[in-house]
Amino acid sequence: MYDVKIPVLIVGGGPVGLSTALFSGRRGVRTMLLEKRDSTSMLPRAPGLQARTMELFRAAGLGKEIRALEKGNSHAYFEGGIIKVDTFSDIDNAELLESPSLDGPTVSPERVMGCGQDRYEKVLVAKAREYGADVRFNTRLVSFEADEEGVTAVAEEAATGNRITIRADYLVGADGAGSRVRKALGVERTGRGTVFNALSIYFRAPELETLLKDRKFILCYASAGGSLMGLSRLHGCDPWLAAPIYYPEKGETPDDYTDERCVEIVRRAAGKDIDVEIMDKVPWQGAQLVSETFRVGRVFLAGDAAHVHPPAGGFGANTGIHDAHNLSWKLAAVHDGWGTDALLDTYDAERRPLGTAMSEQALVRNRIRHGYATEQDRKDFVDDVIITLGYRYRSASVVGAEGSKVLTPDLELTGEPGTRAPHVWLTRAGTEGAEGTAGAERISSIDLFWDGFVLLHGPDGGAWAKAAVKAAERLGVPLRTHAVGPEEELRPEDRDWAAAYGVGPGGAVLVRPDAFVAWRSAEGTSTVADPDAVLDDVLARASAAAS
Repeated sequence: MYDVKIPVLIVGGGPVGLSTALFSGRRGVRTMLLEKRDSTSMLPRAPGLQARTMELFRAAGLGKEIRALEKGNSHAYFEGGIIKVDTFSDIDNAELLESPSLDGPTVSPERVMGCGQDRYEKVLVAKAREYGADVRFNTRLVSFEADEEGVTAVAEEAATGNRITIRADYLVGADGAGSRVRKALGVERTGRGTVFNALSIYFRAPELETLLKDRKFILCYASAGGSLMGLSRLHGCDPWLAAPIYYPEKGETPDDYTDERCVEIVRRAAGKDIDVEIMDKVPWQGAQLVSETFRVGRVFLAGDAAHVHPPAGGFGANTGIHDAHNLSWKLAAVHDGWGTDALLDTYDAERRPLGTAMSEQALVRNRIRHGYATEQDRKDFVDDVIITLGYRYRSASVVGAEGSKVLTPDLELTGEPGTRAPHVWLTRAGTEGAEGTAGAERISSIDLFWDGFVLLHGPDGGAWAKAAVKAAERLGVPLRTHAVGPEEELRPEDRDWAAAYGVGPGGAVLVRPDAFVAWRSAEGTSTVADPDAVLDDVLARASAAAS
């Protein structure tokens, strides 16, 4: 009846779909991915990879391969911030518009880097296939039907016209802003709609190197001609990327932007009659829209299929990759038999509020950069590092979370439930084996979290660990425990672990597979009557077994 049976079917082969296949496969879940294009991206889109994104790639086993794609030290470009000039020839008089915080030695073991989709997508495909993903290019989704037990989909191979019927337990729509999956589900979107229309122009212009005097920046806006045009080369090599705005309300269409006109636009922004070679042009909309739900039964939406916004801040692909990770560990939990349907519900509960908040921040940045921000916009502005690393989850899988704000004014990675666990450099003591003692290694606390729950405890918190192990055995939930302290298995290097995580010597912290804190007790078990009952309840709620 079915040509293929698979646990997870993914529609869309961009960074979000490929990351879903990668993260799922790394956890032992087989996936099939359908992509209507004939290959990975040929253009250096989405060139900024955030520190949190690099943490996820690091955990998935390809951090070094992605980092190797960096052209020189791309961090210098991020440190240059976002600037504005009249023309690029006037770079000495550039005005600094934004200088975002993006990472830091006490924030993450990783740092932001520049690299275009045309390079990192190839690595994602290769690694996803290595982990067992069936990635099929030139193959489009024709239709799908979901029922209580799974999803039946029909796909068509462009080269042959052959159609295949696929039966999957779950379907993930990662098929972009115009998502056919979302439309087929009938999921509506809310938001401000289209804010502006722009054209990405990819071009070569060697003289720009001289005009810009090696000035490093995330984005440089030129205002010559009365309309801002952004310039970027975060990906570290040719071509340059310029993005002028065009106006459909004035009768303009992308077809009006011939190569000759695009050359003139670049020259006007440059302030000099330089040689320009147009490589490609891609029209797009700067819109703010968020789907009313990210889950309908056995079908999920991720990335632009779930939320779109202006590119200000570079949150799009990164946030979509974070969607993929949040969903993947939960699908793997269900696949492995310990996750529940209620755990899958927390995907929408956690990621949709963030998608809304992040898209609002993109709008705020867009208004600031284009010079029509209100005083309220400036008050609402939240630094980039909070949006990319400091966001908070509130769901059934988080026990004891306080407050309701997804984004706080300040970065607060202090071990509070619902936040990403703090990064602390640790020395893991050597271990005895058949061939002698293995040497100690330096790791980040973030490296401890991937395929199961982890309970970290201080020197006097052993009773919490024992209670957690009992609870995990009863529930069938994967869990490891680690003691942290100067004389323990994990020894802090750069700062006090207990202070970073907000606990005392007898305290403990339960961390989810995605490195988010699920529960914390600042004190030891002497403060509770029955630690076994406490951890039974905590772990059941964190895994949604009790929902």
